Amino acid sequence: MKLAVFLPGWIGDVVMATPAIRALRQLFPDAHLLGVCKPYVAEVLDGAPWLDDVIFLDGKGPWKSRWPAVVWKLRRTRIAVAVLFPNSFRSAWVTRLGGCRRRIGFERYGRGVLLTDRLRPQRDAGGRLVPSPVIDDYNLLAETAGCPWPGYRMELFTTARDEAAADRLYSLWKLDGEVICLNPGAAFGSAKHWPTESFAELARLLVERLGQKILVFCGPRERETASRIVAMAQRPGVYSLADQQVSIGLTKALVRRCRLLITTDSGPRHFAAAFDRPVITLFGPTHIEWTETYYARAVHLQKRVPCGPCQLRACPLDHRCMKELTPAEVLAAAEDLLRREAQTAA
Repeated sequence: MKLAVFLPGWIGDVVMATPAIRALRQLFPDAHLLGVCKPYVAEVLDGAPWLDDVIFLDGKGPWKSRWPAVVWKLRRTRIAVAVLFPNSFRSAWVTRLGGCRRRIGFERYGRGVLLTDRLRPQRDAGGRLVPSPVIDDYNLLAETAGCPWPGYRMELFTTARDEAAADRLYSLWKLDGEVICLNPGAAFGSAKHWPTESFAELARLLVERLGQKILVFCGPRERETASRIVAMAQRPGVYSLADQQVSIGLTKALVRRCRLLITTDSGPRHFAAAFDRPVITLFGPTHIEWTETYYARAVHLQKRVPCGPCQLRACPLDHRCMKELTPAEVLAAAEDLLRREAQTAA
């Protein structure tokens, strides 16, 4: 039997899809499972035992002409079941052209006619989408394919290369298991960003109050922000990845061994849950309900403001939802979470 799994287009969403992907693998242990995804998110599942093959599908950059190759791959592979985690019209169109016999997805963006198994999202009386956990939607897709309920345990893996890169940094900076990681970036847009000055003040407080070493994450486009946080913190023991060769794999390996992750509402937030590490997420313009994962070792911080949650990528006003969240409040949440962690471990 041949299956195709179209992965979500965001890093965090791929992590939230792992219970469903794992369930599909367990239901069809001898099947050939093909993953279809954007190149950007492929590394998230590196080291995982679920996919037998991966092919890229992207509408931007050097991969933008690859959809005919995906159609040909699907036809040649003779896919029996395609599970579509993205809600895009294109993903359904490609599975239809690719001859996938059973096509499971949510009926959105006019693509219902292209699907064989049409799931309907939750809407209110006015027809608007109701904010609800996407992990539940992903699980429902797997259940529609025949899986028992996949549960909420997200799961990721690291490779030997990932761990070697993390080992090098731990040796370079003489780090240990007491590291607190800060993740200031968010690919969604600037509206999710907490002020750089606030991250710097938080790093300073964590060093002074808790005696922790701090490691600031960054992606290729966030190096300057990470460097500024270190410079503004003005404390020894605060380091960043700004001058390092960054990758999703390295970030996974560092999250896996950290004491605590403090992050914006972005992909690495879900890395913490997948590796069972405590995490504090700073929410601004987004509905927490969309990305709720029911993870017990997570704390969500969000200021309720009249203009939010707005779901906008860039704030058209004064960004009060993030600016009103103070470093002192985040520090207090960190101290409380670490205290509870210590009591649980005792």
